Amino acid sequence: MPASQSRARARDRNNVLNRAEFLSLNQPPKGAPEPRSSARKASGPSAQPPPAGEGARERRQSQQLPEEDCMQLNPSFKGIAFNSLLAIDICMSKRLGVCAGRAASWASARSMVKLIGITGHGIPWIGGTILCLVKSSTLAGQEVLMNLLLALLLDIMTVAGVQKLIKRRGPYETSPSLLDYLTMDVYAFPAGHASRAAMVSKFFLSHLVLAVPLRVLLVLWAFCVGLSRVMIGRHHVTDVLSGFVIGYLQFRLVELVWMPSSTCQMLISAW
Repeated sequence: MPASQSRARARDRNNVLNRAEFLSLNQPPKGAPEPRSSARKASGPSAQPPPAGEGARERRQSQQLPEEDCMQLNPSFKGIAFNSLLAIDICMSKRLGVCAGRAASWASARSMVKLIGITGHGIPWIGGTILCLVKSSTLAGQEVLMNLLLALLLDIMTVAGVQKLIKRRGPYETSPSLLDYLTMDVYAFPAGHASRAAMVSKFFLSHLVLAVPLRVLLVLWAFCVGLSRVMIGRHHVTDVLSGFVIGYLQFRLVELVWMPSSTCQMLISAW
């Protein structure tokens, strides 16, 4: 017995970790939680082992944590590309928002730019279409106006639904106007004025006989309406581009469900 004790003391003296400069390595850091084994020993025989379900859950979490850390440290290429495009979109929108506030560089032209945007609003277009429909006396004119009214109503409902679903804010903190609240055009994505301008211009180009200068002016008007919404800080560039695409798709849908003259006359008589 004494021989075994002397051998143990000699082994402790020869252990490098028992030297003074390495004693701190054997001591746990301050404030560190007590190991589970020691806590289980201190609790005595009355302590019960954790349930099997909790142990399995802890093992699954320990296996999942490294993967989550890797995903955060190494994001996917799609995520990097999306964030880069989003940053470019925000930067361009803020640079083009030259009429966004009173302190902006083009603040004096804000009223004129807003007036250009109002030409693409839904309320004036719906009111003007109904007025022309009442004044029209030809079957062909009533047919075109009824389908145009259908397209305008479809545009308002589509834009309001998508905006309510996405809820994207504009690049600047600008409050919507009263007309925007009436047409539920409150959020930024997509731009309702841009979708309406694209749909109306394409509708007129397809169903009206216009000279070449008028066709060019119609396309320029749709472009200016979309640009004006970016200049006053209500929409991002991608909001306007998406609005143009949605407006074209709405025109194609109206062309597919085009109401004939008989249906239009029935709706007019019922109204």
